[in-house]
Amino acid sequence: MTPMSQKRLLLVGATGMVGGYALRYALENAAVGRVTAIVRRKLGTSHPKLQEVLHRDFADCSSLSQALSGQDAVVFCLGTYTGVVSGAELRRVTVDYTIEFARVLRGSSPNAAFSFLSGSGADPTGKSRIAFARYKGEAENGLLAAAFPSVYLFRPAYIYPVEPRKEPNFSYRLLRAIYPAFQLLFPNQVIRADDLARAMVDVAVQGTERGGRVFENRDIRAMVKRTHPSAW
Repeated sequence: MTPMSQKRLLLVGATGMVGGYALRYALENAAVGRVTAIVRRKLGTSHPKLQEVLHRDFADCSSLSQALSGQDAVVFCLGTYTGVVSGAELRRVTVDYTIEFARVLRGSSPNAAFSFLSGSGADPTGKSRIAFARYKGEAENGLLAAAFPSVYLFRPAYIYPVEPRKEPNFSYRLLRAIYPAFQLLFPNQVIRADDLARAMVDVAVQGTERGGRVFENRDIRAMVKRTHPSAW
């Protein structure tokens, strides 16, 4: 693949679980010529294809306008866990940060494709009693309103961490412990973090032949099985 045909990819949330895998995969991907990671703290890694941009306040992304210019695609994995932060902070990170970033990106790279890490149960109607579902739905609505030519909404169910980590709460500790049985009994309710990351990068960079822009957990699994059969 020639440098002229390679894509310039923005990555937000590269220090997180899914974002970390997205970064590794993007750097190895021949279709990606440049990865610009917008991070709040240093990644501690270097690569010829990687440009690191420090930005601590996602409530105001105006200063990123130059860094976001000339981009072909973005994989947005910034987020936090329910129960780890207050309700107000959960909404700020989930909704406000996403919409503010999209506002600046739309002005700098209006034709960029946008892969967004949403979540299973995301409710664009705002009627759900679950805050996480309402906020993810609100963020999805904000992205669609920004009128990018391609917006891909990924709604994974339980994301299996793959590598050992300190789990954010008891529910995640329990799900990790029972994962082998859970995966066997409810395969469409789980997705590996690395598989999710691959799907988000692939769709942002290459598009998809599948109709629609919402990818539920079973859709993500099917996509990875089709495009990366060796991982299964």
